[in-house]
Amino acid sequence: MTKLRLALCQINPTVGDISGNTDKIIQRMQDMEAFGPDIIAFPELAVTGYPPEDLLYKPHFIQDNVRAIEKISTAVKEPIVIVGFVSKREHLYNSAALLHKGAIVDIYNKIHLPNYGVFDEVRYFSPGNRYSTYSAGNIKFAINICEDIWADDGPAAIQAAAGAGLIININASPYHAGKPEERFRMLSSRAKDNKIAIAYLNMTGGQDELVFDGHSIVIDNHGALIAEGKRFEEDDIIIDIPVDEAPSRNLSGKASCGQKVEHVVVYDALNMGNRKKLPEVDCVAPGLKSDISSSDNEDIYKALVLGTRDYVLKNGFSKVCIGMSGGIDSSLVAVLAVDALGRDNVIGIFMPSPYTSIESRDDAYGLAGNLGMKLLEEPISSVFDCYLQTLKHEFEKLPSGIAEENLQARIRGNMLMGFSNKFGWLVLTTGNKSEMSVGYATLYGDMAGGFAPIKDVPKTLVYKLCEWRNTLPPSPPFPERVLTKAPTAELKPGQKDTDSLPPYEVLDPILKAYIEDFKGYEEIVSLGFDRECVRKAITMVDHSEYKRRQGPPGIKITAMAFGRDRRFPITNKYRSC
Repeated sequence: MTKLRLALCQINPTVGDISGNTDKIIQRMQDMEAFGPDIIAFPELAVTGYPPEDLLYKPHFIQDNVRAIEKISTAVKEPIVIVGFVSKREHLYNSAALLHKGAIVDIYNKIHLPNYGVFDEVRYFSPGNRYSTYSAGNIKFAINICEDIWADDGPAAIQAAAGAGLIININASPYHAGKPEERFRMLSSRAKDNKIAIAYLNMTGGQDELVFDGHSIVIDNHGALIAEGKRFEEDDIIIDIPVDEAPSRNLSGKASCGQKVEHVVVYDALNMGNRKKLPEVDCVAPGLKSDISSSDNEDIYKALVLGTRDYVLKNGFSKVCIGMSGGIDSSLVAVLAVDALGRDNVIGIFMPSPYTSIESRDDAYGLAGNLGMKLLEEPISSVFDCYLQTLKHEFEKLPSGIAEENLQARIRGNMLMGFSNKFGWLVLTTGNKSEMSVGYATLYGDMAGGFAPIKDVPKTLVYKLCEWRNTLPPSPPFPERVLTKAPTAELKPGQKDTDSLPPYEVLDPILKAYIEDFKGYEEIVSLGFDRECVRKAITMVDHSEYKRRQGPPGIKITAMAFGRDRRFPITNKYRSC
C-alpha cells in the first residue's frame, strides 16, 4: 500500500453566495497546501450551496457558478482539487470538478439522483452515465457524489472493480436523529464489500429547514474508521490514508452491469519526498471507539443551535426576539438562541394576561437572569379588554371560549411583530412538533414569526433536551420548576394542556407512529393505545394541515418533518379513521 495525503475541507457554504463560497474554497485550498496534500476535496455543490432549488432555473446563476469553478481552477497548483458545482451541457448535472495545475482535468456527474423526502434532484438534474477512475502516481482513485455511495451495485462497486483503491465521496447530506450511525454502517459495509478505502466528505451548516452535520469520516478497506471530522461545525480532516495499489480486484458480481469505466491520468508521481510530517490531527486508530454513537440529545441540540444561528445570520438578521411565557417551550427556544447568537442578541418579551400566574412570571425572569439576557415586560390586559369591548355587541350572546383565548395569543403575536418591524428583530416562534401535529396553536398568534427552531421537536423530547442542557457547565439555565410544572397555555383560569390533549407521554408515540412511521389507525391501536385516544389524535392531525402550511419554517431533526418531508393536501376528504 501507498499512503496518500488527503485533505477533506468540511465547509459551511451559503446557498446563492457564489462569490463568497468561491472565496472560501480558494482560501481553504491555499491553507491546506501548507500540509502538502496530494488531494484536497470540497463538498457537493460547494460553489452554489445546497440545495439551490429553483435558482437552478436562472441561466445567469448557472453561468456564474461555471465562472466560479473556472476561477477556482486557476488558483490550483500541485494538489489535485475536487469541488462540487453545477455543470451544463445539454442538461444540468450535479457535478464534481477535478482540478489540477490551473485546469479542469475532468468532470464527474452524479449518477444516482435522490428524489424522496427533502430531495428533489430529479426536478433539476439529469443523471450522469459515465463511470471514471483517476490515477496519481501509483494510486488509482475515484470520485462519486452523495447518493451514489448508497447504491449496493452503484458507482463505488464499479469503480472498485476497475481498480480504484480509494473512493472520495462528496456530500450535502442533511442531518436527522440516528443518521450518523446509519451512514457509518453503510460506508463500513461498502468499504468491506469492495475492498476499498472511502473518504466521506460532508458539508456543515444550516439551510432553511435543513442542517448539515459535517462529521466527515474516512474508512479503510477493512471497514474500520480511521479519521472523523467534527460535528456541526467547519473542520479540516488531513490524513495520510493507506491506499491499495492493486490494479484490479476479484469482486465477482459487483460490476456485472458491464459498465465501461474511463480512466484519466492526473499526474504520474506523488510528491512524497520533502513533505513535512503531519501535525497531530483529530484521527482515531482503526478499531478504536469513536464518537459515531454520541448522544442523540447532544446531536439534536447542536443541530438546533447551528440551524438557528445560520438561519438568522445568513438571512441578514443580528438579533431575535421571543415571546417568553415561563413555560418549557419558550424557555428552550431562548436558551437555544442565546447559545446560537449570544445573550446580547436575544430579547425576551413577557406579555402577561389576566390568567398569567405569578409562577410563570418568576420562571420567565429566572431564566432570563440565568442567561443574562434582556427581558421586556408588556402586559396585554388593557389591549385584551379593548378587544372584548369592541366585539361585545356580537360576542355577548355567546359563552366565552376559544375565540377569547385566541385573541390573547393574537395580541401577543401582533406585539412581537411590532417589535420586529420597529427594531429589525427576527421573531422566533416557540411551538413544538406535538402542538404543530394536532393544531394546538393559534394562527397569527403564537404561530406568528419568522423561524420556528423546535417545530420538529416532540414535547417529550423538549424535556430531554432541557435536562441535557442543564448538565452543561457552568450552571443550569432552566429553573427546576420549568422542567416539572404541568404544561399550560394560561389562556383561561386553571387551564392545562391535558384539558385538550392526551398526556404527551401517550400522544407523542401515537404521533410518531402516524406521522413518521405511516401506520394506520388499527395498527396504532394494536400497539396498545386506547381507540378513542388514537382516533382523536389522528383526526386532529388530519384537520390541522391548513395551519401547518401557514407556519414559519423550522429545523428538521426527525426522519419525517413537516414541510419538505411530509406533503399532504389541505383540501382532502380522505380520513384514516
